[in-house]
Amino acid sequence: MQYPAKIILAWAEAINGNRDIRDWLITSGYPELGLFVFALHNKTEARQWLIDNGFPHLMALINGAEGNQNALSWLKKFDYDILEKMARVGDNDEDALIWLLQNNLPDMAKVAIKIREVKNEIDANNNDMHRISPD
Repeated sequence: MQYPAKIILAWAEAINGNRDIRDWLITSGYPELGLFVFALHNKTEARQWLIDNGFPHLMALINGAEGNQNALSWLKKFDYDILEKMARVGDNDEDALIWLLQNNLPDMAKVAIKIREVKNEIDANNNDMHRISPD
């Protein structure tokens, strides 16, 4: 994956909940990054879109952040080492975060932290017996 730094930072902001930036990514040549946000929030159509449109590595990033060991192995097998580390960060692996930072990938670390925050919030909401799901 090769994106300009400003696009990586926009992706992080979209993951963080900035809908305007998410929509801008979708309409400005980076639909995979905008739809990634929907896929991260368990939207089936967005997950399928990533797979059908040549971005299975982004779907594997999400699955890996959700603890799917097969997704992590797939990322490693196909040399998506950075995405594999990002997925591990998303699944609360601090050693993977240190690896990203030590390998001079602070923007990717930022994205991974945002993924972790969203995933952990979803998990907390799903485990809250006092919350009614909006879905």
